[in-house]
Amino acid sequence: MILALVVLASSLGVVYAKHQSRKLFVELDTLKKERDEMNVEWGRLQLEQSTLATHSRIEKTAKQRLKMVTPEYEQVLIVRPAK
Repeated sequence: MILALVVLASSLGVVYAKHQSRKLFVELDTLKKERDEMNVEWGRLQLEQSTLATHSRIEKTAKQRLKMVTPEYEQVLIVRPAK
């Protein structure tokens, strides 16, 4: 009788462990897909950042939005460190 209970408990333990294993595998697969999607989004954001940070775009934005102009040679003052 005790042996039958031990076998029953053991089989229930195996079923529970298998269920947990499958559940964790599904969660792992979901997290891997989420990670891959985030990597794709990260790549897109890096590309967007590099596009927005080009010198020509910054200069164009400064001229259009901020009405900035390149100073004339006479307006430039070069400051040298004191010796």
